[in-house]
Amino acid sequence: MDWLKEQFQKEEWSPYVAGALLGIVGILGVWLSDSLLGASGAFENLAGAIGQTVAPQLFDNLYFNYVMRPEITWSGFLLIGIFFGGMVGALSSRTWKLRMNSDEQWKQVFGPSWRKRWLLAFLGAIVLEIGAGIAGGCTSGLAISGGMLLAPAAFIFIGAMFASGIATAWFVYGRRY
Repeated sequence: MDWLKEQFQKEEWSPYVAGALLGIVGILGVWLSDSLLGASGAFENLAGAIGQTVAPQLFDNLYFNYVMRPEITWSGFLLIGIFFGGMVGALSSRTWKLRMNSDEQWKQVFGPSWRKRWLLAFLGAIVLEIGAGIAGGCTSGLAISGGMLLAPAAFIFIGAMFASGIATAWFVYGRRY
């Protein structure tokens, strides 16, 4: 039991342990909920629920009535679990603190204003979510769940994701990276 406690107190986990645990979570997710891991759909479900409350006429359409129903789904609970699991992990490793996105590379590229850096990160997340919606899934849905199923599309996606990430880092950071 001391070994397990020691593992939860580490700031960084072994990628092998984390990968094995992610595999177990994926198997349990399929077994207990009959659903694969994936998070991007939850944002669309929640946006639809909020949108139907705020502007019901705008959200009364084919997409939100049949494709992405405005409700809390399994992936919504998964998002809640990710948030609280991350908090528990940060608290147990004693690394939790509110940060202002003060990474030196971000400061060099985007300037000293933490508000600007947060806004850019937020806008980037919106673009990422739109892309996930167009692609029909996010990194966790396609790469992790598809990889667990040994789907060829998952492995093509993983390669393309890493290649585009490297190209984006070169474009954004240039020789500073």
